[in-house]
Amino acid sequence: MKFTTVSVSYSRKFNLGDYESLELGCSLWAQVEDGEDADGITQFLYQQAKASVKQAAMPVLKASEFQIAKAKSSKKVSGDINETDW
Repeated sequence: MKFTTVSVSYSRKFNLGDYESLELGCSLWAQVEDGEDADGITQFLYQQAKASVKQAAMPVLKASEFQIAKAKSSKKVSGDINETDW
């Protein structure tokens, strides 16, 4: 099977408490040449899209009292939310 373009979309919804939420998403496309690994390119695009959503969400999550309390209740030592809390 010959692929010419692959696309990946990643989205995530975050609960901010008080009936508020934040939904972020990212879509990426790549041209695939004959002989290239389409599955590998797809996995790479997925990881890039996921990282972009995380990066965009971090400022809002760090300011969210609900997310801070959630991280603390998960027995986190630090009150700061970081990417490893996902």
